[in-house]
Parts: sequence; C-alpha cells; structure tokens
Amino acid sequence: MNKYVTAEEAVKVVKSGDRVYVQAAAATPTILTKALTKRASELRNVEICHLHTEGEAPYANPELIESFHVNSFFIGSNVRHTIQAGNGSYTPVFLSELPLLFRKNVLTLDVVFIQVSPPDIHGYCSLGVSVEASIAAIENAKVVIAQVNQNMPRTFGDGILHIKEINYLVEVDVPIHAHDVAPFTKEEEKIGKYIASLIEDKSTLQMGIGSIPNAALSQLGNHKDLGLHTEMFSDGVIDLIEKNVINCNYKGTFRGRALATFLMGSKRLYDFVNDNPFIEMKESSIVNDSARIRKNPRMVAINSAIEVDLTGQVCADSIGRRMYSGVGGQMDFIRGASLSEGGKAIIALPSITKRGESRIVPFLKQGAGVVTTRSHVQYIITENGIADLYGKSLKQRLNEMVKIAHPMHQEAIERAFFE
Repeated sequence: MNKYVTAEEAVKVVKSGDRVYVQAAAATPTILTKALTKRASELRNVEICHLHTEGEAPYANPELIESFHVNSFFIGSNVRHTIQAGNGSYTPVFLSELPLLFRKNVLTLDVVFIQVSPPDIHGYCSLGVSVEASIAAIENAKVVIAQVNQNMPRTFGDGILHIKEINYLVEVDVPIHAHDVAPFTKEEEKIGKYIASLIEDKSTLQMGIGSIPNAALSQLGNHKDLGLHTEMFSDGVIDLIEKNVINCNYKGTFRGRALATFLMGSKRLYDFVNDNPFIEMKESSIVNDSARIRKNPRMVAINSAIEVDLTGQVCADSIGRRMYSGVGGQMDFIRGASLSEGGKAIIALPSITKRGESRIVPFLKQGAGVVTTRSHVQYIITENGIADLYGKSLKQRLNEMVKIAHPMHQEAIERAFFE
C-alpha cells in the first residue's frame, strides 16, 4: 500500500462519532485539520481534542457544531470561543497525566494527526518540536496520519517513530508555526531581575514562553552551571546555552541534557534544536513527573498567573467563570520544585492588568479556578518585589502580598480583605 497520499485522501478515514487527537503547539498539523474541516457536511459528532494549538482552527467554527466538537486539554486563543458558543469543552488534566488518559482508555482514540520530519535513510521520522502526549496518542489510536514537513526539525528523545507506525503520510512544505521574541516592558524587566536574584549557580530551571521568562533569562548571563528541565522553552535559552551558562552538568536527572516536552519560538530556535543531541524531547509523563523534577537540586520553577489572592491562592486557568487556558504543568513543577533540595517555586506576574485592575486581589473572582493552592505556594513576584509565603500564616501573608501589589491598589485590597 502506498502510504503517501493527499491530505484530502488521508482524512477520509475519519468517520462520524470518531475522536481525533491533534499534535500541539508549533507542530500543529493545520493542513490536515483544514482538510478535515472541508468534510464538515459529511460528518457528525466528531470530537477533536488537543492541548494548545497554533494557527487557524476552522473546525472550531460554531456554525459547524453538528459536525465537530472541540475538547481542549489546554485552551488556546484559536478555540477559546468554543466554550461560550457551546461547540467546545475543557477537560482539566495535569500535563503529566494526559498520556495516561489514552493509555488507560479513559479517552479512546480513533485517529491521530501529527506533523513529522521526513524519514531518514532508516525510515525514522521525528515529532520535532512537540512530543507532549502524542506518543501515547500514536500508540493507542487506530489510525495515524502524519503531515511530513521538511521544515520540521529533527530532535532527539522520545519523538522518534518509524514510518511503519504511520498509516498515511502527507508531504507538505510549509513553515513551522513561529513566534519572534517580543521586547519586554520596564515592569517585566524588574520582575526578571527579582526572579534572577533567587536563582543560584547550579540551579535547574523551568519556565514558560513570554516576556517575563525571557526577562529573567536575560539577567542570568553571569550565572554558572545552570540546568534546564522544563515543560517548554523558547529563544531565551539559546544564548545561555551557547555561553555555557546552561550546560546541565549538575542536574539530578537527564544530566548533560536540556529536557523539554515541546518548544515554541522563532526560526532561530528551530534551527538551533535541529539535530542537536543536547536537546532531549521527552513525553510529558516524564518531563512533568514531579518525582523526577524533585531529583534536580536547586530546581527553580517559574510560572505565571491571572490573579493571586492575599492568602496565596493562584488562579491561572480562568478569568472568573470564563475559562481562559488550562491547568497545564504548573502544579507538576510547583510541587517538584518545592520538594527539590534547595528548590524554589515562583509565581510571577505584573501587579496590574493593561486596564489598571489589580492582579493581587483580596478574593478571587467568582468562579475562578485555583490551579495552585495556598499551601503549595512559595514565592509570588511582581515588579514591586518578592512575597515569600513559605511557612507564613494567613496574617503574615497579607503583609507580604500587599507590599507587592500596585501602590494605587494596596490600601483598597487590604481594606476589602478585612471588611
């Protein structure tokens, strides 16, 4: 059987009532999802599930509600509207546990869409910039369809599979979804400096994408012997690796290798990781495993929040009752870092929104989800300083949190809390 087919031919295997898993982030195979969407009139009740995806998501059009239902494990901006519109839902799950949903057949899969590098001379392809739960999906789906892209970097680790494991191959030549590095604001630069002040030499880092992680990384040029064990990373680590600041020599697990489960950044990042054995891409059940994370001495987890209350409850997945993102790996790394010898768990956020509303609040908004509980929190950082909540009573936390709130809100939030 000739495995090489067009996208239109490949997606004909999807039937009404099927559940389809789509590879996440920068590896999103949008040519396959667009081809499937064109079959909307022939299909009913197809569930499309995934983590955050990049690019257009035409299947998420509310007008196609009879054909497609979106099940997000982490909600991206391209499908956020589906929760309100009724053609989508959200399944809360730690990223470390998502592969288990497939392996335990809690969620059975019919078809999986992936994007891979072209096969090498031995027939092996690479999942490139996004492994996450895709390995478990491939192992448990009835049909595997791969978008084969010569622009996909070849990465080492778990994401290597032979073409015999793939049912259909669709050749494409399109750029990988990319994000250029955005400049950071003065407030973000201050936050970055505070974060860097907590990081010791020989620490291992976890951070996400965005201006605050990049601002923190920009302050680490004089550090020595840092490690990288992170759910994902972006361009900010490249200079530090090239300067031997990040060399992973003192990690407690996967020593000598920078560990991640997906990557997202500019073309420079994708060129850097291509065929680079220093970068190890592993499944999220391994990368986000708290038991492995804690083995790294001086593990530093840097995560963000939508709002934090005065007792330390962290809302990171919703704005009040409106679902915004997801649980992701925040708790996996907060707990792993907390249990690490000399580890530090950090939540970093600007003290106010773009509209001037305080993100340090007396009480979370009605319906807001607590991703990290007040008993898990260690450090909260804004541009106004560092709140050290570890081992602090609620009364002591109040003083710590008020001092990092924006000055124009400090009195009001303290008064509201007491009232």
